[in-house]
Amino acid sequence: MKIREINAMRGPNYWSIRRHKLIVMVLDLEKMEDYPSNKIPGFSERLEAMFPGMYSHRCSEGCEGGFFMRVKEGTWMGHVIEHIALEIQTMAGMDTGFGRTRDYGEKGVYNVVFSYMEEEVGRYAAKAAVRICEALISAEDYDLDPDIQEMRVLREANRLGPSTGSIVEEAESRGIPWIRLNKYSLCQLGYGANQKRIQATVTSETSSIGVELACDKEDTKYLLQQAEVPVPRGEIITREESLESTCNYVGFPCVIKPIDGNHGRGITVDINSLEEAKVAFNEARDVSRRVIVERMIVGEDYRLLVINNTLVAAAKRTPAHVIGNGKDTVEELIIEVNKDPRRGYGHENVLTQISINALTKTIIAAAGYTLESVLPDGERLVLKDTANLSTGGTAEDVTEIVHPANVSMAERISKIIDLDICGIDIMTTDISKPLSETGGAVLEVNAGPGFRMHLAPTTGLPRNVAAPVVDKLFPLYGDTGRIPIIAITGTNGKTTTSRLIAHMAKFKGYRVGYTTSDGVYIQNRLLMQGDCTGPGSAEFVLRDPTVNLAVLECARGGLLRSGLGFKKCNVGIVTNVSADHLGLKGIHTIEQLARVKAVIPETVLPDGYAILNADDDLVYDMRRNVNCNVALFSMDENNPRVKALQKLGGITAVYENGYISLCKGQWKMRIIKAEDVPLTYGGKAQFMIKNILPAVIAGNVQGISIEDMKAALESFIPSAQTTPGRLNMFKFKNFNMLLDYAHNPAGMHALKNFTDSFEDTYKVGIIAGIGDRRVEDNNEMGAIAAEMFDEIIIRQDKQLRGKTEEELIKMLEDGIKQKDPNIKITVIPSEQKAIMHAVENARHGSLIVCCSDVVPDAVNLVSSLREKEANGEAQYAQKN
Repeated sequence: MKIREINAMRGPNYWSIRRHKLIVMVLDLEKMEDYPSNKIPGFSERLEAMFPGMYSHRCSEGCEGGFFMRVKEGTWMGHVIEHIALEIQTMAGMDTGFGRTRDYGEKGVYNVVFSYMEEEVGRYAAKAAVRICEALISAEDYDLDPDIQEMRVLREANRLGPSTGSIVEEAESRGIPWIRLNKYSLCQLGYGANQKRIQATVTSETSSIGVELACDKEDTKYLLQQAEVPVPRGEIITREESLESTCNYVGFPCVIKPIDGNHGRGITVDINSLEEAKVAFNEARDVSRRVIVERMIVGEDYRLLVINNTLVAAAKRTPAHVIGNGKDTVEELIIEVNKDPRRGYGHENVLTQISINALTKTIIAAAGYTLESVLPDGERLVLKDTANLSTGGTAEDVTEIVHPANVSMAERISKIIDLDICGIDIMTTDISKPLSETGGAVLEVNAGPGFRMHLAPTTGLPRNVAAPVVDKLFPLYGDTGRIPIIAITGTNGKTTTSRLIAHMAKFKGYRVGYTTSDGVYIQNRLLMQGDCTGPGSAEFVLRDPTVNLAVLECARGGLLRSGLGFKKCNVGIVTNVSADHLGLKGIHTIEQLARVKAVIPETVLPDGYAILNADDDLVYDMRRNVNCNVALFSMDENNPRVKALQKLGGITAVYENGYISLCKGQWKMRIIKAEDVPLTYGGKAQFMIKNILPAVIAGNVQGISIEDMKAALESFIPSAQTTPGRLNMFKFKNFNMLLDYAHNPAGMHALKNFTDSFEDTYKVGIIAGIGDRRVEDNNEMGAIAAEMFDEIIIRQDKQLRGKTEEELIKMLEDGIKQKDPNIKITVIPSEQKAIMHAVENARHGSLIVCCSDVVPDAVNLVSSLREKEANGEAQYAQKN
């Protein structure tokens, strides 16, 4: 078996609108296509023995054991690999259960689709599942443990931490979109100008001064002392020579910790001699140049969490420890504690396994034991120098019993240090009593405190401490941090429609970011060049903090490669669906292509609009699966589908009596005469009128007035700058040249309808075969060209996309000769040379039409030729 490719979906996609995290592996079974599972002796038994947990896989049978039933009856290896990939992720602590295996459209090749929680783990699981299946087929031994551990390591290296993850989950539950901005914990909540940011539990609204103070224990302690907050006696030192006098001042037992440390690094407690103090000092110096020596406060370790100056949770923290039984060694006791099912690797469970490292051995030695020592019955041995959950500690929720005086003190401290989210560490014998009565003290104030101990305490009530963080960032009820998103898809017209809507939105005062097949624009400035119709480009716009409206062109390639770059949009437009790129990425029929395009309207928010082409059966049928308002557009005002929606009071746009008209119910509002819109070339370019109709509806539902839409249509002048590659007309002295991006039969038909309006003109066409189209598509392109032109020049794209020049030329020539075997054909592979040849041999009054591949290069060349001609005429005029 051979893996052809592995793609990770990260948003709504062809396979599922709701399930965004999917691995799509294209798997060639090769010879195994002829060997379903029931034809391989012992396969079913080996599979059940290796994966007993698969008994819970119901599969299509709908009952437990259903998948094993399918294996016994006989199923193909792609299906088996799908279930293995799901099961090994579950075994690694990532319980995920959606999968399907579908025919790719080639014999023995399948799309193996399954869900994942972490992308890198999902990709690994795909490859591992194939290896495991091959071992089961061959009856070879296979050790699963290395794969399971590697997936755990990948998960911990790539996942969001518990604190960040909890805030993101809370935001998602409120409909707030989010984007991960780096491979660590920096995340954006909301889009564009409405975004907020978090990094772990530090937010874009957290005071930088507050963070600096919390990181400087000396300043923190000074401010708290000045405010009469109880803190331990202590001093800051930088040299070991000062240690003895400082210990004499502070007294034993004491605590030594780095001033600039965090997460418990370099802290040593319960120091009772100068020798211990020296060791602790050097450990603290490894973390920070300045070290604090403090009097040790006796009692329990408590963490108070204050968010937006309100106490939201409190926990008693206990460091990792074991309790002796008089029989087992320290190491055996640790192993036994780690058997607790609540303990896992990293952050996978409520508790973390206790690791045995150098620090653990040092602490054990300081207590007079080794790992081989038998701990006396009932004796408690602490194994770590902090109570952090990440080192194996435990937490007990005590929020309900914190004394009001301590609550008031904690909330006051958050204001003194000026932190919107802070964790206050307190040592006291009883948190239910004021510190003044127990002799307790505030040990530390933490910026960016961990939430794990409150979200999932070992004992006590879990607290949703992420909620008040999101409340603070988005205080208005129902605020989702979104900006309006208008998404456009279809086979033809996407780019022009996108550009026109962006132009309209500027008249409303929006700061627009938009993506097209030419590039990404932020407020009309080109920031990225090239085909930018995929999810990465969409995310680029949605990350930009200046943008308050996004217009996103969405092409099939990005949808199939990784899904949409957003989960929901306000407006989804489908211009049309016609044969294009069929035979690629497992999409072989126009119905499958329509299903790809349908992802856009199906992601429209319930109060938004799916704007559909009522003249296209496949597009019109998309209304059946949307959960939003539907608006229709048509080139025929009497289209019965449009009439039916108008009777229901819906919004439609039609081309009628030469006008572009918007209809609300049966009320008609004429916006502008089509021939007065420059984009239509005096009404001759019918397909441009078709592009304007959905743009008009999108503008209307987005609150753009009729007057502003009219002004936008009048001022949107087609040119190589505003609409590159879309009917760019260059007027030379003796001929005209038209550049257009027509690259499929539907686009060529539309272009033909336009050029037919030049009735008495000799027409020369520069066309190319396209390597990732079917033979019949290129044949049809040739046939249309033969009907359009009096002479044809065949060039080649820069990328042949899997075909040879000879193959592509033959496909076009076959199509041309079917229509006109006598038409003049010239083959010039270079687009530049083809254009130069056409210009140099142009007849007086002719029209040269170049269907360009690399639009910017063609535009630059033709512009320079036109400029050269103009300069020559100017020089001649000066001489005469």
